[in-house]
Amino acid sequence: MLTFPQNLKYHEKHMWVREDGTTGVTDFAQKFLGEILEVRVKPVGTTVIRGNPIGEIESFKLISDLISPVSGAIIKVNEEALRKPTIINEEPYGKGWIAVIEMSNPKELDELLTSSQYEKLTQEYSSPNLW
Repeated sequence: MLTFPQNLKYHEKHMWVREDGTTGVTDFAQKFLGEILEVRVKPVGTTVIRGNPIGEIESFKLISDLISPVSGAIIKVNEEALRKPTIINEEPYGKGWIAVIEMSNPKELDELLTSSQYEKLTQEYSSPNLW
């Protein structure tokens, strides 16, 4: 069963973000991707813009951009997820986080989807074209 934690905000490109700027791939996306083989993330200190890539994720199915849900600077990268990317499959909202972004405009959170809005979005995918 898919999970959509209510304490998170969601980008329509299947990324989540917490109020502290921690971001990752949604449960829906990791299940669609299957076993994640590799994650590449821009280095700490990189400035990112909401809606633009912060890295890439690779599975047997595809290689896709990881889209930043907010603007700011990457202040931390989850080295464990880079070394062991299947942790994203195991705990997409826990140990499988991707990066922490120091938000330049925290009001961008208000423009993201709530858990119920994101859940509804995922139900619209009959044959997902996620990315």
